Amino acid sequence: MFYFCKNLFKIIQMKLQKYFNRDISWLSFNYRLLEEADDKSIPLYERLRFLAIYSSNLDGFYKVRVAEYKYNFDEEELVGFSDNNPGKIVNIINSIVKKHLSRFESILKKDILPELKKEGLILFQDENPEHPSHLAFIHDYFYSKALPHLQPVLLRSGVRPYMLDNKIYIAVRLYRKKSLENGKQKKERYSIIKMPTDELGRFIRLPNIGDNCYYYIFLEDLVRMNLKELFPGYEVDSSYNIKMLRDADLGIQDEFSGNLLEKIRKGLTSRKRGEPALFLFDRTIPQDFLNILKEYIGIIPQDMLISNVFLNTHDFINLPNPFAPRLQMSNLTPVRPSELERFGSMFDAIKEKERILHFPYHSFDYVLRFFYEASIDPKVDEIKVTQYRVATNSAVVNALINAAHNGKKVTVFVEVKARFDEENNLKMARMMENAGIRIIYSIPGLKVHAKMALVIRRANGQRKRSYAYLSTGNFNEKTARSYADHGFFTCKREILTDLENLFEFLEDQSTTPVFKKLLVTQFNFKSELIKQIDKEIEIALNGGDGYMLLKMNGIQNKTLINKLYEASEAGVKIDLIVRSVCCLIPNRPFSQNIRLIRIVDSFLEHARIWVFGKNKKEIYLSSGDWLNRNLNRRIEITFPIEDDELRQEIINILDLQLKDNVKARTINSKLNNVKISSSKKNNVRAQFDTYEMIARKGVTD
Repeated sequence: MFYFCKNLFKIIQMKLQKYFNRDISWLSFNYRLLEEADDKSIPLYERLRFLAIYSSNLDGFYKVRVAEYKYNFDEEELVGFSDNNPGKIVNIINSIVKKHLSRFESILKKDILPELKKEGLILFQDENPEHPSHLAFIHDYFYSKALPHLQPVLLRSGVRPYMLDNKIYIAVRLYRKKSLENGKQKKERYSIIKMPTDELGRFIRLPNIGDNCYYYIFLEDLVRMNLKELFPGYEVDSSYNIKMLRDADLGIQDEFSGNLLEKIRKGLTSRKRGEPALFLFDRTIPQDFLNILKEYIGIIPQDMLISNVFLNTHDFINLPNPFAPRLQMSNLTPVRPSELERFGSMFDAIKEKERILHFPYHSFDYVLRFFYEASIDPKVDEIKVTQYRVATNSAVVNALINAAHNGKKVTVFVEVKARFDEENNLKMARMMENAGIRIIYSIPGLKVHAKMALVIRRANGQRKRSYAYLSTGNFNEKTARSYADHGFFTCKREILTDLENLFEFLEDQSTTPVFKKLLVTQFNFKSELIKQIDKEIEIALNGGDGYMLLKMNGIQNKTLINKLYEASEAGVKIDLIVRSVCCLIPNRPFSQNIRLIRIVDSFLEHARIWVFGKNKKEIYLSSGDWLNRNLNRRIEITFPIEDDELRQEIINILDLQLKDNVKARTINSKLNNVKISSSKKNNVRAQFDTYEMIARKGVTD
């Protein structure tokens, strides 16, 4: 009887649960990458790329999300758990990740690497090279290239060695030869050695041996083959790979007092010495060896995770492809829209009508043209831009510097709190500042995540037609080749006025901006969203077809999720396309009218698009997701698309995504990625079909 009641309680509890936990939901997304890596229909190097992205994502997840449970606990993030004990949550996360890593290793070692071997690329794994020319090369390479970078650290009691973040180390067990020769009791010594992958790379190519094959060895295996040379006087017993991930938080406790910029600079230094977030170790390491490492390095069991034999598998994205372009995805040639090509000036094209670009299908060159034209147009008086993540050696930054050299007043808001891009953003900011550009740095307590540029034109003191560029993604020509985003050009006066008001706020937070067209977090974003949802609820309650199509990267905010549940219960049909985190639970009594799908394909689905209404549609593009951080701690902008032709373009793209039965998955109430049944005759692969649709309307390079 007790067993039945206990399970009945669990069933009732499951039915009452209204939210997935954010981080468990994210793990479901990351697992979807493993499924792509296991897809034998895509090229081998594309599959390797998915494994690398999975690995890189997971490292970042532990450095940020899991570290927060340990060091910067926020009860708001416990949505979806009945137990609010952070330690137990980390244990749940670890148990899920262990299962994922087991599949990761199986895909890599039992499938992809053997397939590469069949093609003629041999990456030595469980056995060492034996061919004399390989052995000679390895010996010479070790002495001439590797040895100058190696600094073994012998572990000693009371002296805790410091392991750098996200670097591969070899842990070695040694015995003194003298004690062995004299028949004394073996005295164990232990050492750790950081691998110089930054200097030498991870994959070392070995000489050809006349069989038309390409041979590579991991740098750590090359070093391992020469350990006896590194420890004269010792007998090497065994060695294993280990690595440490460290908390990525900058450790800034108070952003509101003192010099925030200086605190960020100091925080970047302290991040490199952050608290342990995860210690990964080779699954074959003996327990007694592991216990010694725990003692010397100072690791608690909860910080430890058995890993693959290979660590830092994100390096596989750099595994050379000597067969290129074979075995990798064919790059799509960016489309140049015919309607833009007939104009010699981006300003003239925008003056005729609003324009939209869909990346990576369209060329990013038009965005660069926009900035370069602004930099030389004699009537352009002022340029204002936000920057969140920009490319190294950014062409956009170069255009802004050119504008400053041409006497334009240029103001750039640089978000130096963009995680993992802080150093690059600071570097770019200094470069622009040296060129005479006015730089506004981060606002205490807020991140500016909005992507917007305003070009103001004047002549003889009179305001002339001005222009704006707004985007769902960063002003980054590199990521524009792999992120699916939308960029919007306009000269509509009401939007320009809203942007001026917002830039004024970024420069002076004592102002209170008013917006007529834009939805801006911290101001009217959430309230206007709720109004739109309420409108659809009212339509449904009056017997009409209430409808919403919401595409974004993540949904977490309980207020907005509850509003969607309310809409579903009122009869509003809701399509959700959510790539990553989704705390909303589908297929429950309160969410029967909500369909939730996820698309993972060659390009990262990064765009945020909201469609309200079945017939008379209202369409918005946005820089912001519905995560708590976006709503509470960021400046995001959402902008309407009112041109009928552009609206139809967006609807056509979304229709393909809703029909995708190749790369789309429905998400069920257990967070499983459920494949959509299809017949090969009617396959829709949204990304590639979108490219074909766009290519028919333009010209390719």
